[in-house]
Amino acid sequence: MKNQIKSIDHESIRNILLKHDNRVIFEKTNVVPDESVLRKELEDSLTIHQVAEKSVLGLDIYQYSSYGEFEQMLIPFLFKTMLSSTIDLCLDNHPFIFQNYTREKIEKNFISTGDGGFLIFDTPLHSLLFASNYAVVLRIYNAFHFFPRLRKIIGGISTRYVITYDKIYQYDDNYFGRAIINNARILSRDNLNRCLIDEHVHRWFTVNIDGIENLQVITIDDVANIQDFSKYNPLPLATLSDKVFGRESSRREGIINSDILKIGKIKAKETDINIYNLHLQVSLSLVNNDDDSQKKIVTVSLGNLNTTGI
Repeated sequence: MKNQIKSIDHESIRNILLKHDNRVIFEKTNVVPDESVLRKELEDSLTIHQVAEKSVLGLDIYQYSSYGEFEQMLIPFLFKTMLSSTIDLCLDNHPFIFQNYTREKIEKNFISTGDGGFLIFDTPLHSLLFASNYAVVLRIYNAFHFFPRLRKIIGGISTRYVITYDKIYQYDDNYFGRAIINNARILSRDNLNRCLIDEHVHRWFTVNIDGIENLQVITIDDVANIQDFSKYNPLPLATLSDKVFGRESSRREGIINSDILKIGKIKAKETDINIYNLHLQVSLSLVNNDDDSQKKIVTVSLGNLNTTGI
């Protein structure tokens, strides 16, 4: 399947090398060998043209190293707990869009860095919705609604976000590819706690919904007509509601504002990749899972409007 992450098998590569190469060779005269036959068989084995494009959401707790040692020891627990709550929100709030995901699948496709990490999804829309739900969890933490005593101990935190879209492959249960490399590079360049996207994400939204600005007006039926979702089970559309994309266009709940602006470019090998600053305002209704009588509507900003370059 096109959406499957390609897995590179160690033994297959090793067998090809043993067939066409020498592990170690010492000769009196050094000769640069002809690698063409080996290259051809490796290319046929790896089938690079079949490597799927995936979206990567990078999350990073800003200035983690500036916290005290005690607080630093607690932040990985806090981040993991917030991720767990975000997964629950995504599965509950977006039953159609996240129907091919389970908690186990999302956690398996997560690359942890302790104070952040990278999540791998099928499309940029999955990444954007996960980031939006995470921003809500982050807000209720900072507002003393989520483990308030732990919030008093650690203090407030802020997160920077990056969404990329490119090739991803798997080797020995680890993930590699340009989507992760570019994401990490962009994250390291941002010190303004923004939500940045690369030009491939920008193009995906332009092709599929006529531009990222239309996030505030599209419906769940519009989402279902996107090619990447065309083979999804339509049953959740009829039986369940999406908390961001309603059945009718509305700016009272869900994504109520979206702004996008090109801010610069980074160099990936020999290619320049344009980077955009994304700012969303998202309004979601929340219910306390421990007490269903406690409900709250929370409006948050994902990213900010600071347009200083990268």
